[in-house]
Amino acid sequence: MKEYTVALAGNPNVGKSTVFNALTGLKQHTGNWPGKTVEQASGTYVCQDCQFRLVDLPGTYSLSADSPEEVIARDFICSGQADVTLVVADATCLRRNLNLAVQIRQITPRMVLCVNLLDEAQKKGISVALDQLSQQLGVPVVGTAARSGRGLQELITAVCGMACSPRQEDDWQVDYGPEVEQQINALSPLSRLQALERLQQGEWRDTITAAQIRKAEALADGCMNLRAENVHSRDRKLDRLLTSRKTGIPAMLLLLAGIFYLTIWGANYPSELLSKWLFSLQEPLRGLLSFAPWWLQGAVVDGVYRTVAWVVSVMLPPMAIFFPLFTLLEDAGYLPRVAFNLDRFFCAAGAHGRQSLTMCMGFGCNACGVTGCRIIDSRRERLVAILTNSFVPCNGRFPTLIALISLFFLGGAAGAARSLLATGLFLAAIVFSVAMTLLASRLLTATLLRGETSSFSLELPPYRLPQFGRVLVRSLLDRTLFVLGRAVTVAAPAGLLIWILANVTVGDTSLLAALASFFDPLGRLMGLDGMILLAFLLGFPANEIVLPILLMGYLQTGSLTAYEGLDQLRQILLANGWTGVTALCTMLLCLLHFPCGTTCLTIYRETGSMKWTAVGFWLPTLMGMTMCMAVRLLSTLMM
Repeated sequence: MKEYTVALAGNPNVGKSTVFNALTGLKQHTGNWPGKTVEQASGTYVCQDCQFRLVDLPGTYSLSADSPEEVIARDFICSGQADVTLVVADATCLRRNLNLAVQIRQITPRMVLCVNLLDEAQKKGISVALDQLSQQLGVPVVGTAARSGRGLQELITAVCGMACSPRQEDDWQVDYGPEVEQQINALSPLSRLQALERLQQGEWRDTITAAQIRKAEALADGCMNLRAENVHSRDRKLDRLLTSRKTGIPAMLLLLAGIFYLTIWGANYPSELLSKWLFSLQEPLRGLLSFAPWWLQGAVVDGVYRTVAWVVSVMLPPMAIFFPLFTLLEDAGYLPRVAFNLDRFFCAAGAHGRQSLTMCMGFGCNACGVTGCRIIDSRRERLVAILTNSFVPCNGRFPTLIALISLFFLGGAAGAARSLLATGLFLAAIVFSVAMTLLASRLLTATLLRGETSSFSLELPPYRLPQFGRVLVRSLLDRTLFVLGRAVTVAAPAGLLIWILANVTVGDTSLLAALASFFDPLGRLMGLDGMILLAFLLGFPANEIVLPILLMGYLQTGSLTAYEGLDQLRQILLANGWTGVTALCTMLLCLLHFPCGTTCLTIYRETGSMKWTAVGFWLPTLMGMTMCMAVRLLSTLMM
């Protein structure tokens, strides 16, 4: 069977991933580009006894690349590795999208243009003369509505026909004017592409870009027919509410509060059921190891398995709710509006506006947020976003924050008022973490990472009805299970270490208690105690196990301990000297401390530097310690 390679290119937000998923189905593979941390997605499909490998390139607006993703897209298109380049364009924004198509068409005649989102264009009164556009470009042009599957078979046929046709050279080009053409000819024997690349770096850069844009706009204007004066009126009305200076931030906070409320409320019961089921398997597992000595049974069952079961039961339900809700906002086109609302705050901190998007990803998992920083072009600003992502709490820290709020800060509130007050206080903690993210970004850009704030183009895509089925699959497989797998990998050896510390004694004192005594002076200085500090240190592999480690230390049990209810937890904490100040300092440390093991590993992989990984570890930790000491000192002065 003959094999062909197809490069899938296009601007962001044109439905490129939808086309990719529709053509390849489940025959997909995800990895990294050789030597890069940028994600590569490829898949296969069969047409006319030929196998096609479809490579989904990162979205880019131009071959004049800036970010690592755009460099990869440009290099792959220009390398000649692809037999066909399939360019996806948005039918509702054809003038802008055709700029990339014009650039690619100059490089190769082996191109197929997919004009996607025809269904949305029809709703907005837009029609596209596909045959006329095909004639002008000299390549096949196929109209699709990939979400519903319309036109996909015609697209497959067009790509197959282009791949199987003999290679031919043509003279299709953009008219740059005699001066630029003379310069191109003077650069022979360089190829036309190499010549243009050299000229784009010099004095003719603006001339070349302007000529390409004029060509793209002329093609679009010649084949588009608008039957409505304002095709974006609905989006503009929504944007007046969601992006204005007066209502944009309050609307964003309300949406965020709604997501947190649903995550907290919806995860409680599933988490309890999952916990009971997983812990019920302990004794059968112990029975399977009945031939082994007691210490091996304890290490495997009470150490490794119990820790993993705790992490899974605490992490999985909230992630299974938060990630789909977050992805629905992304699919509906709202997340770019979040970046728009927060752009001025991050610019004031010397950071990049897109950092707001990666910060939002961190609420689900800081490791995912760090990976998402690849969307930032500037290396300096990308480092700022990576190093400050852990300032916002991931869902692994949610249970500790919620438990402490419920125990010490709700007073006599009951019923619905109690739930609303808890959500409000939790949202206040989130706003505080965002403020600390901005402060840390300002510190970095004023010291270690000084430089000019770069500008960027922020596209506000049209609002769309999310595809609920695909959102669930993408969020559960690509995000939830991926993050959970990383957490389990780190939590298993941590469980073994915790069991050893709790069960190995020196005299009459376990190593766990001895270490807590060692950290107690520093803990008291921070308004805490040594066991709290030790719980955070041992919770480095996964934030989810901080609270059970704390209970295990207070109760002197040999394995991670669950609590049956908030009343029981409150009695345990009060019996060990907790006050409102202790709870507040613990919450501050929960918000501001070193990233978990998974996030630290991700920081190292993204930066390739132990130095920056160390900065990402110590920056939130030192700020958290300083805040705790300040609160403790203030409370002492007020007494």
